[in-house]
Amino acid sequence: MSVAGLKKQFYKASQLVSEKVGGAEGTKLDDDFKEMEKKVDVTSKAVAEVLVRTIEYLQPNPASRAKLTMLNTVSKIRGQVKNPGYPQSEGLLGECMIRHGKELGGESNFGDALLDAGESMKRLAEVKDSLDIEVKQNFIDPLQNLCDKDLKEIQHHLKKLEGRRLDFDYKKKRQGKIPDEELRQALEKFEESKEVAETSMHNLLETDIEQVSQLSALVDAQLDYHRQAVQILDELADKLRRRVRDASSRPKREYKPKPREPFDLGEPEQSNGGFPCTTAPKTTASSSFRSSDKPIRTPSRSMPPLDQPSCKALYDFEPENDGELGFREGDLITLTNQIDENWYEGMLHGQSGFFPLSYVEVLVPLPQ
Repeated sequence: MSVAGLKKQFYKASQLVSEKVGGAEGTKLDDDFKEMEKKVDVTSKAVAEVLVRTIEYLQPNPASRAKLTMLNTVSKIRGQVKNPGYPQSEGLLGECMIRHGKELGGESNFGDALLDAGESMKRLAEVKDSLDIEVKQNFIDPLQNLCDKDLKEIQHHLKKLEGRRLDFDYKKKRQGKIPDEELRQALEKFEESKEVAETSMHNLLETDIEQVSQLSALVDAQLDYHRQAVQILDELADKLRRRVRDASSRPKREYKPKPREPFDLGEPEQSNGGFPCTTAPKTTASSSFRSSDKPIRTPSRSMPPLDQPSCKALYDFEPENDGELGFREGDLITLTNQIDENWYEGMLHGQSGFFPLSYVEVLVPLPQ
């Protein structure tokens, strides 16, 4: 940094200390500028929180939220992406129904109904995929761009304006000791920064119709999703009602027990009801320990040190999505992070992942 730059930093620091500690008053900005700055600040906070809540609304699962955030919407425009890369809960339910429907077979009314419902759930999952991608492309990405570009640029201009104000106020207090030309240049730079910051804030507030359009795109995507969901569920409801009518109109089959075979009491000396006694095979000590080919293993539970955050599993948890951590009742898990009020991140047996808070009892909490 040049000598002039060092002097300017010293001037600004001195003026800031005199205002904060000594109570000196600096140059006041006009009320219109302050009101505009306040509106920009509220807009920035609103956009940031709406972004977070929208992603949580689309995907409550933290692992899926992370994948949604990284979704490349440009690939979707080019037709290279048909799903966001994570399973929807509707799709998981549909696969479960179809699997059990096939196991029950075509002779089961319930099995056939499960197959119908499962196919409809898988269609709902595809519609939900489209909703996530549409909202990411037309609502989340534009708002994220607003945060990363326009709002960040305004904050840069405001920070630069504050620095030039401090420099000008320092030199103004020392008028006569500082050359008039230097004071005039400081005033010009201050007014220039004020105009740039004011213009950027004005442009943002006057073009907020863009944010309204993005919000409209969010609602349109939701409407399209719900219309398609209603159509799919209406078709499913009609199928199930027809199955109920058909099943009700069929004559019920009466249960006819098979004729019993004659019961032979056998010889009197047989005390087991006439059935021949069979000698139980002798079990040797060596064979009793070979009841199965594989040895029974007791799951090892690593006890984390008491001086680090940890929790104890109250129930078994089977992971259903990528990134989730499975465990058994009684496992001791090392806590590494709290995702939100419902999910933790931890480590068990060298594996890291997410798991729900309701399945564990916290022994040593994470530091606040």
